[in-house]
Amino acid sequence: MSNMSVFRFKKFEVVNEKSAMKVNTDGVLLGASMSLRPSDRRLLDIGTGTGTIALMAAQRLDELCNIKDCRIDAIDIDDVSAAEASLNFGRSPWAESLFAAALSLDEFGQALRPEDSFDLIFSNPPYFEDSLLAPEQRRCNARHTANGLSYREIIEFASQKLTPDGRLALVLPADQEHDLLRHARMNGLFLFRILRVRTVERKLTSRMVVEFSRNRVDSIVDEILTIQKEGRYSHEYLSLMHGFYLFA
Repeated sequence: MSNMSVFRFKKFEVVNEKSAMKVNTDGVLLGASMSLRPSDRRLLDIGTGTGTIALMAAQRLDELCNIKDCRIDAIDIDDVSAAEASLNFGRSPWAESLFAAALSLDEFGQALRPEDSFDLIFSNPPYFEDSLLAPEQRRCNARHTANGLSYREIIEFASQKLTPDGRLALVLPADQEHDLLRHARMNGLFLFRILRVRTVERKLTSRMVVEFSRNRVDSIVDEILTIQKEGRYSHEYLSLMHGFYLFA
């Protein structure tokens, strides 16, 4: 295996060779910033790709509680991606708590028992709804909602399978905020935190990390993260990524 196909984080490595969706900034932002609690015991990563976000969640949980008491399921409709995620899980320090499966969300839901529920569901879902389709089909499914998973499906699943205090965390383009919040409300999920992400200070926010729960809150935590300032990574970005990126 060539060095080019392995992405190295501080505490784990990701084989990044065959998955339809490679290690990317959006996924790492979600993995580093989404809320985790010491009481979290069962988590679900929908559309796991290489398994990077699930691995980041495992690392962070291991610092909060006994990771051996936790289970993180990770699913992907692409069997090659699921196999690569499984490989990455097995190479990590948290292999006993991470489980990858080549399943669609619908298939996974059908396999669950009625009493099964999750403390945290997270996803970096496809988001190119109206753009030209990517030429390669597996990558197309990973990037385009027309042929694969949509955030609407994830919200509807989460509304059925979150614990009473469970949360849903997503990373999406900022221009989808209105429709996303409306669909979540229709399914009984309410925003409690949003992290707006921009690449540099002079640009508008391009991404958002959003977190929902079943409970309405009086005040939504609304934050802005600027990745670069004055030609270098910002202090807040380096602080967020300190536990993961080698350069942070």
